[in-house]
Amino acid sequence: MTRYPVSLQINGERYDADVAPDTSLLDVLRDEFGLTGTKTNCLEAECGVCTVLLDGKAVNACITLALQCQGRQILTIEGLAHGGELHPLQTAFIECGAVQCGYCIPGMILTAKSLLDTQPDPDEAAIREGLAGTLCRCTGYQKIVDAVAHAARQMNQQQSQIKTTTTGDRQ
Repeated sequence: MTRYPVSLQINGERYDADVAPDTSLLDVLRDEFGLTGTKTNCLEAECGVCTVLLDGKAVNACITLALQCQGRQILTIEGLAHGGELHPLQTAFIECGAVQCGYCIPGMILTAKSLLDTQPDPDEAAIREGLAGTLCRCTGYQKIVDAVAHAARQMNQQQSQIKTTTTGDRQ
């Protein structure tokens, strides 16, 4: 089978590979680049455990072709923390006890990040709707919803502090 070169921007770094036209982003992430935080499960975009952010939007890596991602920004769970510090969503999932087996958590966190990037202050109904495409078999979702709400509050508080500091510097 013919293979094609692809250059991907993953977690702020460039990755190059030669892929078949039907190679999924999931397969490239896991098999070519060793980024195994993105999980494999249904391979039909039904469960959401393979969720990554593509140009900031949550997508199922199992049905996204690697060649479709040329020149686009991909964020996986491995790229969410910065400088050794966990992202507020990661911290909130730990603090709220939202992690059980952990299998769905990378996809759940990235789905939540996409939600909070577009709706920084969602209510419980919006959180539940935003997470609906990512399935968890271990919980009743309440702790996950609580974690997303907690992270939203933390992130909004950080933004308020930044704005206050910036505004105070101008006076």
